Amino acid sequence: MIMAIDVSNTNITLGTFKGEKLLKIYRVTTKVPRTSDEYGVLLRDLVRLSNASHHDIEGVIIASVVPNVMYSLTNACIKYFHVHPVIVGPGVKTGLNIHMDEPRRVGSDLIVDAVAAIKEYGAPVMIIDMGTATTISIVDDKGSYAGGVILPGIRVSVDALASRTAQLPRISLEAPGHVIGKNTLDCMKSGVVYGNASCIDGMIDRMADEIGIPLASKENPHGIKVVATGGLSRVIVPECRHDIIVDHALLLKGLKIIYDKNVE
Repeated sequence: MIMAIDVSNTNITLGTFKGEKLLKIYRVTTKVPRTSDEYGVLLRDLVRLSNASHHDIEGVIIASVVPNVMYSLTNACIKYFHVHPVIVGPGVKTGLNIHMDEPRRVGSDLIVDAVAAIKEYGAPVMIIDMGTATTISIVDDKGSYAGGVILPGIRVSVDALASRTAQLPRISLEAPGHVIGKNTLDCMKSGVVYGNASCIDGMIDRMADEIGIPLASKENPHGIKVVATGGLSRVIVPECRHDIIVDHALLLKGLKIIYDKNVE
């Protein structure tokens, strides 16, 4: 059994694989400082929820955008599972050509998403990851990472709006049903949900135009496919006008692919 761990700014997402099958997905908060023993007990308990023992874990792979948790998390894997984790970063084989000014500084989450999207959906492909930040990456028709954009995350924007204004409240993230709101809450929900959906639609068009490859369609199945992942994709994608595939397990699938490349 392989354990894949994605450390983002908000959550740590853990998936357990038996062969190629993803058994379970679990999420815990990243922000809480934890010792290696706390991580070890937590991870071991989550593995038990997969009807498995920590003795069943043969390998671990980690992608992280939060460096200060890695010491404790890595030691937890060694101490409690007796494995040295594969950590996605420079020197790890991904099979992905990265056409960026500073390839070594591209976020590990972006690389892993791209690896999974190529395997699952083929290239060219555009990947939208809606987390603490919203990222949109593009892989060209040769299967190379061609770049992307980074936007403020949806919850970050909502929190900033509420904290920087005197009278606007915090809101739940749901579509209000009408673009034109008739009260403050619906006006805010419309701006957040439909505004972000419109932003995603517009960026998809601009990025496809710039790279010179049309979007996939029934008439052109070899065009750019668009895949979304991240917790908030379930809120925003249904309001987008483009055809977007939602795959909440995309990053975990990518971690398993990279693990297999590095333990052959």
